[in-house]
Amino acid sequence: MSLRTALSRSLAAPPVQRVAAPRAARSRTAVALLGLLLLAPMAGPGAALAAPAPSPSGSTSAPAPDASAGARWAVQPSSAKGPTGRNYFIYDLSPGDTLTDHVGVSNLSDRPLAFEVYGTDAYTTTDGAFALLPAAQTATDVGSWVQFEQRRWTVEPGRRADIPFRLTVPANATPGDHAGGVIGSIAQARTTQDGQRVLVDQRLAARIYLRVAGEVQPAVTVESVTVAYDNPINPLGGGDAVVTYTLRNSGNIRVAGTGAVTLAGPFGWELARTDPVELPELLPGATFTVTERITGVPPALRLTAEVDVRATTVDDPLPPVLRAAAVWAPPWLLLALVAALLGWFGVRWWRRRRARTTPGPTTGPTADSGPTASGDRPSGGGGA
Repeated sequence: MSLRTALSRSLAAPPVQRVAAPRAARSRTAVALLGLLLLAPMAGPGAALAAPAPSPSGSTSAPAPDASAGARWAVQPSSAKGPTGRNYFIYDLSPGDTLTDHVGVSNLSDRPLAFEVYGTDAYTTTDGAFALLPAAQTATDVGSWVQFEQRRWTVEPGRRADIPFRLTVPANATPGDHAGGVIGSIAQARTTQDGQRVLVDQRLAARIYLRVAGEVQPAVTVESVTVAYDNPINPLGGGDAVVTYTLRNSGNIRVAGTGAVTLAGPFGWELARTDPVELPELLPGATFTVTERITGVPPALRLTAEVDVRATTVDDPLPPVLRAAAVWAPPWLLLALVAALLGWFGVRWWRRRRARTTPGPTTGPTADSGPTASGDRPSGGGGA
């Protein structure tokens, strides 16, 4: 029995859903991953990351168009002689190693731009996006290992600055993957709709993927599985089963992969099997929650959902990770009909049994009965 599925991914962010009607071919829409700083190396204008200051009334006004809003720039891995064609900074180093590299910051505007250039740490957002720490948060990992001779740089219009930096891996750095980024940011003055002047910090970055030599321990854990079932009144119509599971990268290198769910009834009767869902790249320690909605599921008394996660590293696939959970799905209408039939048969049986055990009316004379109907007299005594 094949059932359509609807997919949503959620944690703190609203889910992005893949919806389908029962008994039609399976379909999937791309899951939109919302990222604060999913920044391509040659991206265009920076994205505003700082909200405008609230007005005296407490409301927040969006910045109005401003002459300074036309700034355009790009950030990419480079060298002392210019870009090298790399998409990201990718390194394999040992604790205590030091290297010098360059980041190219290009001014694509028609006026000089003043940049702040610095390193920071990366993390995986709750919806699976690669993101960098806010400007106000201090880096403690690979971002803190990146040092520039100076933080502020001015680049003339149409020019590129190939800025050197030194990356030093601490002697006590833990083995495995460390992710971050080199940021080029501009703080621009904007005017809000109510006339206030605010500073908006706009940032672009080139990612850093650094693997520290040592014991590599790839691992993915399915931390929890829950199943909810919307039991229909009409068992022939079927209900929706919602399966939610949380993944954690419990190893020390980044992983990706796929996840699928099998829904079964009693005795292993398979009711539905979802198409594999592409999982985002999870940095070490990151968690990600997947929610799958399977429509048209009959109330089969007991539903068991098994999650099958096939994770991969950048090098090799990992062994499958399986975990299951179950929920009761009683067919209430069918059970009510069965109960009614059993009650009806029970009443009929009771009535028949009572009729067999109840004595009927007696017939014929008894020992203490009076004279017979024929008028016979008792024997004895002579006549007159």
